[in-house]
Order: sequence, then structure tokens, then C-alpha cells
Amino acid sequence: MNAMWFRRDLRVYDNPALSASVASGQTIAFYCLSEWEWDKHSVSHAQRALILTHLQALTESLAKLNVPLIIFKSDSAEQQVNQITDLLKSNGVTCCYLNHQYEANEKQQTEAVAAALANCKIQTVGFDDQCAIAPGKITNQNGSCYKVYSAFKRAYIKAYFSEVRPIAEVPTKQADLTELALNSRHLVNDSDLEVDLRSALLMDKSTERFEWCINEDSVHQLLETFLENKAVHYKRDRDFPSLSATSTLSPYQAIGVISTRQCFELALQANRGHFEEGNPGVITWINELIWREFYRHLVVFYPKLSKHQAFKSHTDALPWRHDKDRFQRWCDGQTGFPIVDAAMRQLNETGWMHNRLRMITAMFLTKDLFIDWRLGEEYFMSKLIDGDLASNNGGWQWSASTGVDAVPYFRIFNPTRQSERFDPEGTFIKQFVPELASLTGKSIHSPTAIQRAKCGYPEPMVDHSLAANQTKLWFKECPAEGASQEAKPTESEETAMNNQCSEPQQSLML
Repeated sequence: MNAMWFRRDLRVYDNPALSASVASGQTIAFYCLSEWEWDKHSVSHAQRALILTHLQALTESLAKLNVPLIIFKSDSAEQQVNQITDLLKSNGVTCCYLNHQYEANEKQQTEAVAAALANCKIQTVGFDDQCAIAPGKITNQNGSCYKVYSAFKRAYIKAYFSEVRPIAEVPTKQADLTELALNSRHLVNDSDLEVDLRSALLMDKSTERFEWCINEDSVHQLLETFLENKAVHYKRDRDFPSLSATSTLSPYQAIGVISTRQCFELALQANRGHFEEGNPGVITWINELIWREFYRHLVVFYPKLSKHQAFKSHTDALPWRHDKDRFQRWCDGQTGFPIVDAAMRQLNETGWMHNRLRMITAMFLTKDLFIDWRLGEEYFMSKLIDGDLASNNGGWQWSASTGVDAVPYFRIFNPTRQSERFDPEGTFIKQFVPELASLTGKSIHSPTAIQRAKCGYPEPMVDHSLAANQTKLWFKECPAEGASQEAKPTESEETAMNNQCSEPQQSLML
């Protein structure tokens, strides 16, 4: 008897561990519902609801293969190890299949389970699933991970067709399992799962504005529809928050309902097998997939990224602020900068934030307010339906200029200019900051004092120009390797950098 341990891989298609397990023998599957783990990692209620929804769908999909999905609750890491061990022993399991997770805590838990199972003569077999090319397959001349995205991308494209794992075969239906000793004391039955789901939905308001996919097939259809209808204009339209121009696939990638490999496969088909030739929109979307891979490879090579540590450790010497009042105003969307406030209110109301806005809000917090990026990173995780440690950390450290291949410290978005460029008519702002709905023209981006008073909208928290200059000075004076050698750009150079399209999309909401 085999067992399949589901975690952030809630799918039947292209699931290498599941396919291998079923191919090698009769299989049972299990999932540990661990709210303590969700709490520890600030998993949003929106994502919890999405996980529970897809657990229900996965249960039905596996039932068609005669693979029972056993869901049980655990209250601690130690209890989880004991529950898994008891479950597998009592059902005569000799091999446990799983897909690797790359974050530090998750790797440690996997090792603890594998050690406990080994003591019971139960083998553990793992597969690389979260990345199309497994971490360690692409390294620089020193055998380490590339620290610059452009270099990583070149190596990735070169290695793709030789190193990428193939799409895993769909498991075949196995003989019905009629006798199982499902004697875990914490089994979750269907009614309990329904209660958990309703509870999560009550705390999650994202369903009021978005209808998220509820099963694997609908996610596949979402990908196909995007590539057929939206991808061609993705490069042109993706930065405008009032447009429905992105794939909205990242929530399902974050919990593993669809694999990055599947996304690559269909995107390359749509672009006739090319990474850098063909349709600019599809190419840009493929670049975002590679950014996603890049951040995962980094987490494996540099575990400190999973532990709230800056990649550039010297940046901890900067005078980061922990001003609770200012941070709360940013969280609540009360900064006095319309585009920032609209974005934060979108996040709070829907569990989702548009690509461009993630960068604008992150840079405002870290470069205008100079508040510690770790506070913003955690807040995003606590709200986003597509919260993902590697991508979220990579995006925040990019914006804060503390990470690998980070934006240069002197590159600071002007929120008003960003607003004028990417929401010129204020369409998005008016949707989430209704007090400004009566304003037209450029006033929507920077209301006058009289207009603010009339609308009941707050004054700007900071003078952007003064704040940006102070931030540049702090970074320049920071005792960093080579920091003092970085030349300050001219105004035209800064404008060109702000206009370029090689930025990662914050948290990679593709």
C-alpha cells in the first residue's frame, strides 16, 4: 500500500508524486488541516477558503480514481508527525509519496515526518513539483544560484528543454479499496469540512467581488481562455488596474491546483515553442513565470529568505521605522495618495491586488514611509488570496532594495505619476475611493486641500520628494559593499527606469 501526502499540490493532473504512487501500487491520500501552521505563516482567510474549496473538489476527483482522501486536523508539528505515522502504519503503507516544499519550516517538517516513517520501515519518495526545473539544476560557475534575474533567465531558457520535468501522466483508476483502518482520532468528515469552509468564507469578503474557480478543470479553462483572448495584449494592458488584463491564475498556483509546468506548456504552444520570439504579450507572461521560478530557486539556496531576513544583510543597519500609526494608515488605505489608498482598500475588501499596485504600495511603504519591509510582507500574506512566501518575499525585497537583483535604492516610484500613467481617468481610484468620485482630470490623482476637505479625504502623509531624497541619502550612507559607488541617476535616466517593463510583478499575480 502507498500513501500520497497532499500539501500545496491540490490537483490530479500533472502531479508527479500522485502519478508515481498510483502507478506503483494501491494508494490512499491524506491532507493535514493545520490551522496552527496557517496562523504561523499568516495565511489569509481568503486563501484558507480557497484551499478548503479545492480540497472538496480534490476529494471528488480522487474518488473517481478510487483513491480515498483522508483529511485530519493537527494542532502542532509534533502531533502532525505522530498522526501521519499512525495513519500509515495502521493501513499497512510501505511507501509515502510527496512533492517537495522549499520553505525552511516546511522542509524541516518533511524531514521530521520522513525520519519518523523510516523508523517504521516506511519509505519516503519525493518529487520536485513547484518548479518546472528543479532548484539546483541551474547554477552559475560557482555552483550557486544566479543572483541576477537576467542571467538566470538566459540559463533557464537554455536549459528548459533538457532539464524540465515532463508533464506527469494522469493516474489510472485503481481497484476499489474496501477495507481501511482509518482510525485517526482527528479525521475530518464532510460536515466538518463544510463548517470550516463556511467559517472561512464568513471571514473572507473576496467572494463578494470575484468568482474564483472551484475545481481543477475550471482552472485549466481559465488558463486556456487567458491565452486565447488576453495574452496577446498582456504586455500592453497588464499595468492598468481598471482593465481585466491578467490571467488571475496565481491563487491556484499558490495552492498547487495548477502547475507552473502546465502554464509553460500551454504558453509555449500559443507562442509556437518560442521564449523570446513571437507575440510580445505571451513572451511577457512567460517572463513572469520565470520570475516565479527564480524566487523559488533562491529560497532553496538561501533559507534565510524564509526567515524574515534581508538578502542584503547590511540593509538591516538602515533606520527602518516601526511606526504603528503610520503603518496602520497604510494598511487602511488612508495615506492621502489616491492610488495607494485605492490599492490597499482593494486588498482589504477583495483579498486581491493588481500587479502594478503591489509594487506601488510596497515602494510607498518602504521608500516614502521608510517602514520595515517585513511588516508589509506579513500584511500582504495575511490578506492575499494568492499569498506565496517565495514570490511575496521576492517582490517585497525587490521593492525595498534589500534583496537579490533588487531595484536600485535610488529608483523610487512617484505614486502620483504612477497614478496618472496607469489610471489616467481615475477609473480604478473611483471604484475603491468613492469619496473622490466627483473629481475629474488630474485632480483625481492629487486633490487640492479644498477638494480633500470637501470630500473628507486625508492630506498626504508625506511630501514624496522630501521622503524620497531622505531615503536615497540613508541608503547612500549605509555601510554597504559598493553602495557608495552607485552613481545617482539623472532625471531622464530615472524616468527611463521607471518606464521599463522588466519588473517582476509583485507577488506575481500573473
